[in-house]
Amino acid sequence: MKEFWTSLASFMGVFAFCQTLLQTIIPPELRFLFAKLFSRLFNWCSSYCYYDITEIDGVNTNELYNAAQLYLSAAAAHSSIGTTRLTLTRAVNSSAVTFGLSNNDRLIDIFNGVPVLWEHVVTHRQSQNFSWRPLPDEKRGFSLRIRKRETILELYLDHIMEKAYEIKRRNQDRFLYTNSRGGSLDSRSHPWESVPFKHPSTFETLAMDPLKKEEIMADLKCFAKGQCFYQKTGRAWKRGYLLYGPPGTGKSSMIAAMANYLGYDIYDLELTEVQNNSELRKLLMKTSSRSIIVIEDIDCSITLTNRKKNECSPDFRGPAVVHGGGGGGGAGDEGTNSITLSGLLNFTDGLWSCCGSEKIFVFTTNHVEKLDPALLRSGRMDMHVFMSYCSFPALKILLKNYLGFNDGDLDENVMKKLEEVIVAAEMTPADVSEVLIKNRLDRDRAVEELIGALKMKVVRNGEKRAQKVFEEEEQEKRTLDSPKEGIEFQKLENVEDNDLKKEEKDDDVEG
Repeated sequence: MKEFWTSLASFMGVFAFCQTLLQTIIPPELRFLFAKLFSRLFNWCSSYCYYDITEIDGVNTNELYNAAQLYLSAAAAHSSIGTTRLTLTRAVNSSAVTFGLSNNDRLIDIFNGVPVLWEHVVTHRQSQNFSWRPLPDEKRGFSLRIRKRETILELYLDHIMEKAYEIKRRNQDRFLYTNSRGGSLDSRSHPWESVPFKHPSTFETLAMDPLKKEEIMADLKCFAKGQCFYQKTGRAWKRGYLLYGPPGTGKSSMIAAMANYLGYDIYDLELTEVQNNSELRKLLMKTSSRSIIVIEDIDCSITLTNRKKNECSPDFRGPAVVHGGGGGGGAGDEGTNSITLSGLLNFTDGLWSCCGSEKIFVFTTNHVEKLDPALLRSGRMDMHVFMSYCSFPALKILLKNYLGFNDGDLDENVMKKLEEVIVAAEMTPADVSEVLIKNRLDRDRAVEELIGALKMKVVRNGEKRAQKVFEEEEQEKRTLDSPKEGIEFQKLENVEDNDLKKEEKDDDVEG
């Protein structure tokens, strides 16, 4: 054993001597040329291509590195091929724990049947000179190995970017924004105040017709994936939804379900706090992409200038209001401390509405007939969604949500009774939910009380209709009687006029 170590030490000494001799005799340029030729020879003989994805590209962060890190976190969480150590992280504003490759560890991914080897390469950075932006002490990057004969690189990178975006959207907490009172700015010169958005409403729990929900979900999904379509057609990447119907039919829950489905932030715009059109545009400029901009109760939040008023009216605001179709935006009304219809139309469909991308505008109202037709046309409100009273399919969803009844759990006679009275009752989902919540600990009692409430509502609706018919008949009678009264009154006036003329004529004769 002693002879082995003696021989190994002698060999290492000779190797060090030869290395020093070669470095002294052979110039650095020639050594670099030999290394380059050897690298080319190795690459020519190898059947793989290697791609490096560094964390920092010059002085900028490499987005592809961040996307690869998110993508591999999902792959590492469900795969143990070639890796024995994972790094667990939890990002800011995130409620999920993500997995990652440890330093210099490997992972094999399969894409379209092709194995792809990933290696997380971490090396210490050499001492750097003074820089206006100091770099990290460690140099991080991913090494990607793919067989030369495979042509999946471009598709694979697009797949990574798409999956990384979905993971980021799913893990990152969403926020609910509202505009500051009077247009004041916060410490970051931002006109929006925010709180974490934790609303639990989803399309699965939303009480409405399942077919209508599927239609809305398909439209939202098509919009979120339609960037190429909107660019090709020259349209701004935005969409408008109008939610209208009686109070308590789930308009706010629909907005929350849309935000949770797409992973968007919500900007709840309070128009009463906006002074003029200029401030409205500034608020729009400060909204982020992939967001839902909401104006609730648009018919009663503010009083917009009516385009149909006479031009001589003191309330008339000139061409900016008359021609309010997404054009100028009311340049001359900045000092009036009011929002014009033109400014609101420009906000939803004008040039300023293109600030950012992937935005959804949602208006809600209880009285759609009160809105100006210019606000409802396609391009501003592309999809009109009527939030109706509780239907039988919506009722079954509520019974499942609040009482845990699935299809077939309730007796057929009970379900038949509910189906017979639910449409005629015209109860909103909010009213039905209140009955179920109050008796959620006793499911049978909850169903019985619900049937009683629905029947009572049917009776009240019948009384209201009868009263309405009676009032309409009385009004019709008064309308029919009014012409006769008017004719008799006119005859009386004519008689009085004739008598007055006769008296005046007699006075003239006597004179």
